[in-house]
Amino acid sequence: MSSKGSGGAPPKYLNDFSKALAGEVRILLQEVGKLRDERRALQYEIAELMALKSKHGAGGEYTPDWKPTHDEPAPPPSPGPPPPPASVVGDAPARPAWRVVNKREERRQKAKAKALPPPEPIPQPEPTRAPNLPAWAQWRRPPTPPPK
Repeated sequence: MSSKGSGGAPPKYLNDFSKALAGEVRILLQEVGKLRDERRALQYEIAELMALKSKHGAGGEYTPDWKPTHDEPAPPPSPGPPPPPASVVGDAPARPAWRVVNKREERRQKAKAKALPPPEPIPQPEPTRAPNLPAWAQWRRPPTPPPK
């Protein structure tokens, strides 16, 4: 696109395209603005509902000391845990959890496998050819048609 003969003005189709694109962008921005406003309204509504729930719920503004009523008496407190059994052996300290692990010898099978020479190749039997038979590339149809 050379600007020698155009006099600096862009071609008409570029101008039309940029106007159409600007219109599309304007429409999309309006839709995004509407969606943002709807989201903010929904968030405000959710916050209002949660505030209303906290006011009416247990310990809220309208019922600060509400507790559910119990028709039956409370059960008696349970006895404490049984005392630990007396030690038979004595009160010796427990064995430590940290223990020594003996180091195993390194495996040398891989080194042995690498040191072995490769197996000798198995001699391939030579293919046998039937004498005086042409190859498939040289095959031709018999001159006489087959019987019907």
